[in-house]
Amino acid sequence: MNGQTEGMPTTKGTAQIVYILYLVELVIGVTGIIGVVIAYLNRNDAPDWLKTHYQFQIRTFWIGLLYLFIGVLLTGTVILAIIGIPVLFFWVLWQVIRCVKGLRYLQRNEAHPNPTGWLFS
Repeated sequence: MNGQTEGMPTTKGTAQIVYILYLVELVIGVTGIIGVVIAYLNRNDAPDWLKTHYQFQIRTFWIGLLYLFIGVLLTGTVILAIIGIPVLFFWVLWQVIRCVKGLRYLQRNEAHPNPTGWLFS
């Protein structure tokens, strides 16, 4: 199909949409799920430099879900909330930084330099 999925080319714009959906997720929770589905659907048909962004986005979703789960789990009691609330703030900051950095690389048409990183890279 010439790098296309059902007639739709895999472009930089699709990867931008995923980053934006991840940022919107911080306000409207379900958009992250939509974003990861888009990333999974487009990763195989993308050019190599763009595949690094989809890999980064997929990892951002799953690692972020882990951070979110731990944060919510730790806010279950008043004593644990002292740990859980900072974990949730860290998750928000982590998500924003990863998306902004990913968007910057994408705007410059560059492959993501560390798509398997866990922190802010």
